[in-house]
Amino acid sequence: MAAYLRLVWYTSRRTLEPADLYDWIDDDMPLILTFWHGQHFLMPFVKKRHHRASVMISRHVDADYNAIAAEALGLGLIRGSGAHGRDFHRKGGVTATREILDSLQVGINVGMTADVPKISRVAGLGIVTVARYSGRPIYPVAIATRHRIVARSWDRASIHLPFGPMAMVSVKPIRVAPDADDKALEAARQLVQERLEAANARAEALVGRPAGSAVHGR
Repeated sequence: MAAYLRLVWYTSRRTLEPADLYDWIDDDMPLILTFWHGQHFLMPFVKKRHHRASVMISRHVDADYNAIAAEALGLGLIRGSGAHGRDFHRKGGVTATREILDSLQVGINVGMTADVPKISRVAGLGIVTVARYSGRPIYPVAIATRHRIVARSWDRASIHLPFGPMAMVSVKPIRVAPDADDKALEAARQLVQERLEAANARAEALVGRPAGSAVHGR
């Protein structure tokens, strides 16, 4: 799986937006990189060689393949996932959140999805809560390829194909104040939602896919 993802990455004609992203992103590290479920396969390549980074991956057995591939591509692992209600504890959300905060504190970047399992493309409060307690910025990012297969899974996972246009887009980061109340956290959550949607729409446009294709799975 890792070898296939390398093939896709290195044989694609890549566009980076903004073009100087890595010139100013280094000054903001460590940071929280966020993306939608189902659009995670190429995210390990966002990391440069000098970056320290870990990624949050579910404890579910189906996610073991993702975990093995992520490790092979040079990422550290934080096992657990977000959820609603009691499932948050059962799925390792508390332990994973603690590991994320510890990682950020020692200068390790962390990648995590904005949406929680089974509720695709709706940002949860987990990521803005992490930003609040860590004091680190959230960077929404999207990667799109013109050629892909969309899986019939709850997250409509994009299986990218090689030898075509690819775009990686990041938008203005979101910062959450340490004293943010419930109202401020909800406003930050909505901002994550809006900026991730904007990043995905722009990435789709850059590879020549029609408007709405990221949502409807075309």
